[in-house]
Amino acid sequence: MRTGISETICTMKTRLGCLSNKSDSYNDFSEFLPPALSTDEVVRWSESFDQLISHKYGLPAFRTFLKTEFSDENIEFWMACEEYKKLKSSTKLLSKANKIFKEFIDVQAPREINLDYRTRERTKQSLADPTPNSLNEAQAKIYSLMEKDSYPRFLRSKMYQDIVNRAHAQGQRRSV
Repeated sequence: MRTGISETICTMKTRLGCLSNKSDSYNDFSEFLPPALSTDEVVRWSESFDQLISHKYGLPAFRTFLKTEFSDENIEFWMACEEYKKLKSSTKLLSKANKIFKEFIDVQAPREINLDYRTRERTKQSLADPTPNSLNEAQAKIYSLMEKDSYPRFLRSKMYQDIVNRAHAQGQRRSV
């Protein structure tokens, strides 16, 4: 009996330790950064949220950061919407719309995003007869939320600072 309690306490301490370090607990991010990423490219990410998420390596860096913050559902929803807009077939639109709704938009969805009631209801109505633009309003709300909340935290994070420093150090080595 005593061993079970000790194991439980140890497990809880480990989990709490992970949570307390969550925003700087990213793993090696080199998997998505090329060796020749320039300081200018990385610094440009700080100029606008759009610069970050439209960059080939900025988006994976931001996704990794959001995973450490336990809020990657926002970027995953945004990316799903980007893919959804590219669909041409009404059958595929309907299928993907249902999948996105069940995963992100529906109340109590497994990866529920933070939408106000009005936006959620209008999106639900729009998805009854889906078009490539059916998710635009919800996507814009989540984009704005990430831009105002997650993006500034990303720029202040140890992860982003490490990426900048690494790019700078690589630039120094190349110029020598």
